[in-house]
Amino acid sequence: MTSPYGTLTTREDGTRVLHYERRLSHPIEKVWAALTDPDQIEGWLARADLELSQGGRVRLEWLNTDAEGNQAIAEGTISRLEPPRTIEFDTDIHGRVLWELEPEGDGTLLTLTVTATLPDEYVTEVLAGWHVHIDFLEDFLDGHAIDWPNWPIERWTAHHERYEAELAERQRS
Repeated sequence: MTSPYGTLTTREDGTRVLHYERRLSHPIEKVWAALTDPDQIEGWLARADLELSQGGRVRLEWLNTDAEGNQAIAEGTISRLEPPRTIEFDTDIHGRVLWELEPEGDGTLLTLTVTATLPDEYVTEVLAGWHVHIDFLEDFLDGHAIDWPNWPIERWTAHHERYEAELAERQRS
């Protein structure tokens, strides 16, 4: 069984690699649509404008804000596209975001790998952010889109606290 929590590695050049695996109880075609259809993407991640082709443009506008009230916008290109299993976005603020899908029984094994340059002070925030978005994807696939003006920040906070504690423990050992 895979852990719902992400892992973090830091390469010699300082680049961070965040890795998540999650078994979803939905068929690959349904998960693929949630990752690639702009109307569906907005239900769990961000307002999306994308050209679904290799080299196509991507613009993701997060509809929630950070603690300072800032709203993130990522722009880039689709650097890898292998329907219905793989899509990778190469973005300006979130680095490379690779979504991989593998059929597993009547469900799908989702793997998310984010490769980015992150300052130390943002690592746990980003770990918690991607974690909660995968949670939101599961909710969306179950029929529950996120109400962005009232998004459940307490879910992000709980994940953030867990990742902070885990990272602090790793640094002590």
